Amino acid sequence: RALNGEHTPSFELPLVKDGEQKAVVLLNATTRRGPNHEVIGVICVGQDITQINAMAEEQQRIADDLARLIDSANAPIFGVDPKGMVSEWNRKAAELLG
Repeated sequence: RALNGEHTPSFELPLVKDGEQKAVVLLNATTRRGPNHEVIGVICVGQDITQINAMAEEQQRIADDLARLIDSANAPIFGVDPKGMVSEWNRKAAELLG
């Protein structure tokens, strides 16, 4: 898109070597223009987000595990908002309280 003259903000570009993904780079691409405003290339600025993505995936996995643990617990578990209203509950609390 940047080669067509469009500013292309924040897209992820997977870097692959020998068929295996090695890194993910978050890129911003801007068209580079010549003296007559013709497109002569692209300027890209990137940041390696491989580790950030891996950490986010691990955090999501842990959150999913904890949610399953709470929902399948044999004890009633519920959450209360600042106004004292029950806003979340697990299956056991639903069984006991209806």
